[in-house]
Amino acid sequence: MTTFDDILEEAGKFGRCQKRIFILLCMVSMPWAGVYVGIVFQGFTPDHWCRDPAVVERREACGWNLAESRRLTVPLDNSSGQQSSCEQYEVDWNATELTCDKQELEDLSRTPTISCKHGWEYDYEGRRSFVTEFDLVCSDAWLVDMFQATLNVGFLVGSIAIGYLADRFGRKMSFLISNLLNGVAGILVAVAPNYISLLVFRTLYGFGVKGGWVAGYVLITEIVGVEFRRTVGVIYQMFFSIGILILPLLAYYITDWRWLQVVITIPYILFLSYYWFIPESPRWLLSQNQNSKAVKITEDIAKENKMTLSKNIETLKDDNADSTTASFMDLIRTPNMRKHTFILSYNWFTSAVVYQGLIMRLGILGGNVYIDFLISGLVEFPAAFLILFTIERIGRRLPFATANFVAGVSCFITAFIPDSMFWFKTAVACIGRLGITMTFEMVVFVNTELYPTFVRNLGVSVCSTLCDVGGIVAPFLLYRLAVIWLELPLIIFGFLAFLAGGLVLLLPETRGVPLPDTIDDIEFPEKAKEKIGLKNQQMVNLLPNYQNTASNKDWATV
Repeated sequence: MTTFDDILEEAGKFGRCQKRIFILLCMVSMPWAGVYVGIVFQGFTPDHWCRDPAVVERREACGWNLAESRRLTVPLDNSSGQQSSCEQYEVDWNATELTCDKQELEDLSRTPTISCKHGWEYDYEGRRSFVTEFDLVCSDAWLVDMFQATLNVGFLVGSIAIGYLADRFGRKMSFLISNLLNGVAGILVAVAPNYISLLVFRTLYGFGVKGGWVAGYVLITEIVGVEFRRTVGVIYQMFFSIGILILPLLAYYITDWRWLQVVITIPYILFLSYYWFIPESPRWLLSQNQNSKAVKITEDIAKENKMTLSKNIETLKDDNADSTTASFMDLIRTPNMRKHTFILSYNWFTSAVVYQGLIMRLGILGGNVYIDFLISGLVEFPAAFLILFTIERIGRRLPFATANFVAGVSCFITAFIPDSMFWFKTAVACIGRLGITMTFEMVVFVNTELYPTFVRNLGVSVCSTLCDVGGIVAPFLLYRLAVIWLELPLIIFGFLAFLAGGLVLLLPETRGVPLPDTIDDIEFPEKAKEKIGLKNQQMVNLLPNYQNTASNKDWATV
């Protein structure tokens, strides 16, 4: 019998058809950046202080600026020496004669203070975030964390649910369903009338976004030759970095968080047109015994690639049709599988916490968030090129561990660089961002190389759920610890990343090693190497023209 990988030798492993589909699906990664880290702009917390209606009225009558009127209502914070954001003088200005010469300021230092009674004023130059709209400051500041946490809850549930739908109803159908959900939920977020509904719609938004992104990732990797899967996977993720660069430009010109949400959502509505431009995965169709449809799509791929298929396509079958049923216990039953599951899960968790934490930190530093965000986004691009350059020359384990170490050390150093050395501090922080980006992109395909075929999808799904758990934890870790000390989150991030790098060194090197088929291949890796020669010989017998390419085939490629 002939497998789909065999037929791709003739249909074209990465021809014009696959390139067209690849470009279309890469577009999906760009708006996801706006969803994932849009909180930096949509949830920006500007300088704020207690609002007193009488003082506001007098300010308008006397022509005072914000700083002049602020001194009438805002006491100094005893701990920081700065003007308080959450307290005001206990003065009834309606019962007090307040003249435009502001002489009353001299006697306010000993005046009792109370919590804000009439809301807050914001110094945000006309821009609106959901923080300013719903007054999510002071005692309610933790609700900003919930905005990001609920998104990751949606990621967690949605990636599992849509992953199931992708296996049950197909990659293309689950991709389209998720984008339909994204379009509806994204618009609902933009028109949410109150904060509770905002959280509900945000959770639904997360439910579809990650699952649809993963469905696109799986679809493109299933229709290209094995030696191209890692490359298309890394570049597919790199388009997320392009979205990171576009986001601050959009936020700079779109000053209302609701309209920014609409702009981020529109691409998901446009992706519904992919119904006419991308095919279903032939591999999935074969797994569902829909051979005639798989053959038709494969023939269409070959035709667009201007290739001719042999009669072997008539014997096309799923090469994993008889796979053993997987269960969660398979991931922890044996020593090596248990070790891989723990280390990979921890790396997913760390990658999410540190990556999101470093990005969201830009929103609380007080500098020009647009320029800082743009600069930090630019450093993500070298990450993809470093991965592609090193993984086949050096291997997976050393670059993976080094990226974690670089991220961890950079976080430690950045925390202790004084603010007066701004550019040096920014440069070191960007190096940390580069390291954690490499880690995030590498954990995806390293995860697939360390599990046997029958449990590979389950293994990646289970381990990657820790990514969503990390995303839930990240905003609370960042915003709450920053209240104690602005650099404290960096110390935590550095520790997490450094530990992750040390654990990666305990993993086996997978460069040049065939993908494992059974748990025995994981527990006894020396036996797995013996499969390479046998598998190559079997392939030579299947396709007449395979002998010329067999020596170059890398069976370790995902």
